[in-house]
Amino acid sequence: MQCNGCEFRPELYYDDEYQIWVRPEDDGTLTVGMTDISQTIAGRVLHVRVRKPGAKQPRGKPVATVETGKWAGPVPNPFDCVIEAGNEAVLAEPGLLNQDPYRHWVARVRPDRPVAEALQGLLTGADAAAGFCARARRDDIQCKRLEPGQ
Repeated sequence: MQCNGCEFRPELYYDDEYQIWVRPEDDGTLTVGMTDISQTIAGRVLHVRVRKPGAKQPRGKPVATVETGKWAGPVPNPFDCVIEAGNEAVLAEPGLLNQDPYRHWVARVRPDRPVAEALQGLLTGADAAAGFCARARRDDIQCKRLEPGQ
């Protein structure tokens, strides 16, 4: 599904600003990534720094920091967790987030409580789709992706 050229995946979980997506994994971890909206707003990603594995991150503290030519900011954390790993491919080549932000995740974390509880408060499915499209339209965000090598 797309809104203003921004890809939306209804099977994922989203924060209420549609900056990040979250995907539960079979091993009880959660994968966190940037949405198409957030990678477009950020611009070309030049550097990604993920907190150290084993670091405890309370809700509201970032799991990672992303830097672009015009912006530096956090990858928000919507739940208490422990950092498991950063995506080595993205750490080595940050622009992957601009090519396919849903394939190239940022961090894998382990929530401090059961996954179902950690995901409470995040949006998914039709509710998330409506909010995602409303955000893209309200802020007139026209998503663009970089091609490999750009």
